This record gives sequence, structure tokens and C-alpha cells, in this order.
Amino acid sequence: MSTKRLHTRAGLGLLAAGLAMATFGSGCNNAAEGAVSGAGLGALAGFGLGSLSGNAGKGAAAGAIMGGVSGAVIGDQNERSGTRVHY
Repeated sequence: MSTKRLHTRAGLGLLAAGLAMATFGSGCNNAAEGAVSGAGLGALAGFGLGSLSGNAGKGAAAGAIMGGVSGAVIGDQNERSGTRVHY
């Protein structure tokens, strides 16, 4: 494995870890919080799955997009129904 590729994977891993830490600090109480939470978890999951095929960056990007949209929808529904997530 080349040094450049190793540095890229390490950087993406740190980014995913940072997003995961930010995600666990917030809930899905509204669309904005849900989007952030979903994007963080989606990026982390996409990074993990993408690394299996050698496309960690693409997997993280796709996961962040799908997770952000899903989280926004869930957060919006939670806000409309009055359901609050308390940590």
C-alpha cells in the first residue's frame, strides 16, 4: 500500500471518528439535528463499508448524503409528533 493511500485512509478515519463523536452529542429533535446526526452516522457506516472495496471516500460521501436525508426526515417527524430525544 502506498504512503499517500495510507495517509488518505488515516485522514478519512479521523474525519469519520470526529463525525461520530459529534453525532453522539446531539439527538434527532428537529430536522437540522437529525441531518447532522444522520450524516455523521452515515459517513461512518459508509466509510467502513466502502473500505472493504477500496472506496472508503466514496462510501463515506454516499453514507453521509443518505444518512443526512434520513436523519432530517426522522428529526422532522419527531418534532411534528412532539417526541423528544433526551440524553
